[in-house]
Amino acid sequence: MDIRQINDEYAVTGQITVADLDEIKAQGFQSIVCHRPDNEEPGQPTFAEIAARAEELGIKIKHVPVGPMGVTPEAVADMVDALDDFDRPMLGYCRSGARSTRTYELALHQRG
Repeated sequence: MDIRQINDEYAVTGQITVADLDEIKAQGFQSIVCHRPDNEEPGQPTFAEIAARAEELGIKIKHVPVGPMGVTPEAVADMVDALDDFDRPMLGYCRSGARSTRTYELALHQRG
């Protein structure tokens, strides 16, 4: 994992695995938002697989997929909801971290 801090409350990384979740918990993350659609590439863990282990560890998790259409208004609204409802620090992930960063930036702008 290559976790990159955006600010005190939010960081991003590329695709995570179920095995990464123990380290994510150990680093103090309290919530996760997945911005990657399932089945984007072969061998990618599904959101359900990641979510099951995250929930076992007490990490809140939400799926806000951002696909080929880019960051949609619905994705931004779902990210605003995650920011309103989830404890931080929060980790966003997608293939590279770019969609997670952009969705977060747009959600912050919408929140004012």
